[in-house]
Amino acid sequence: MSEHYLGLISGTSADGIDAVIAEFEADRFVGLKATHQHHYAPELRARLLQLSIDQPELSMREFCALDAAVGDAFADAALAILAASGVDAGAITAIGSHGQTVFHDGPARLTLQFGDANRIVAATGIATIADFRRIDLALGGQGAPLVPAFHQAVFSKFGEARCVLNLGGIANITVLPGASGRPVRGFDTGPANGLIDEWMQVQRGQPFDANGSFAASGQPIAALVDALLGDPYFALPAPKSTGRDYFRLDWVRRRFPGLALLAPHDVQASLAAVTARSVADSIRAEIPDAARVMVCGGGARNGELMRLLQAELPSVVVETTDAAGLAPEWIEAAAFAWLAMRRVNGLSGNLPAVTGARRFAALGSMVLARASH
Repeated sequence: MSEHYLGLISGTSADGIDAVIAEFEADRFVGLKATHQHHYAPELRARLLQLSIDQPELSMREFCALDAAVGDAFADAALAILAASGVDAGAITAIGSHGQTVFHDGPARLTLQFGDANRIVAATGIATIADFRRIDLALGGQGAPLVPAFHQAVFSKFGEARCVLNLGGIANITVLPGASGRPVRGFDTGPANGLIDEWMQVQRGQPFDANGSFAASGQPIAALVDALLGDPYFALPAPKSTGRDYFRLDWVRRRFPGLALLAPHDVQASLAAVTARSVADSIRAEIPDAARVMVCGGGARNGELMRLLQAELPSVVVETTDAAGLAPEWIEAAAFAWLAMRRVNGLSGNLPAVTGARRFAALGSMVLARASH
């Protein structure tokens, strides 16, 4: 008998809340029954981006208000996908809500996601699991990335050595070693859409570089690319994780003080090149026998970034996860539906070889919809 779980996430780009209804048979992912993207109110999104990038001081009143506002937005996203799909709330076993990350420092074992799960439960009447990262941190792990366990469950059946690449605000890879018997690996490789989007907003007043056309109009500047790739993060061994508070435009300016003298489209081309090169370097180091790279996240729709990746990895098939039957936009929301299913069934959700945790653990804290008298 199949069960349905609802997955919710807003990534580090904070460009909206991705919602899916996923079907499972026992603990096996069957597919997606419905998908929906729900946009933040512009002023809320602007404040969340400022928090994740600039880390300004925050009063306790605003802290609580933002946590509640994000929780309300996630509840609205859940209600919207239920209404659009015609699925009754009673048919959903549980919601897995990642929330909105506003701070993450894996080495310091610190993380924070806004999105009060109690508000989701109150609005939907559905048990909700949230706060997925902190038990892994408490067990000595980085708390990220968490999606590789889902990648292993869904994409390992193909047998060949392959890599799943998520291009969100930050890029992360999952190494699936195929029949070799090596363990699954995964880590954050460095910046992806976050830096590209931030430069686009500063230079063009646009939220992102549609299809990478602004980057494609310029030429990478070797000195800038080399200066950025010289950052110590890229040489760190896994497990490792990072966030937009580290890879931001201030980081670019510190590493290349002459940035203001460069043509904006050449800077954009350089930032795209840094993403492609850092990802490719990680893949070459971790899985040199990779036959295929499956790309998901918003960057999978950036044609210029995909072209650069293919140029960096000429002997590897670089394609979106569409080829495996799962659209790139919905992978992470599906993963948190899967993690919710694992939590309800008392099954592990982390991979210690990926995060560095001391042991496997069921992830997330559950807020029940109803209590017995």
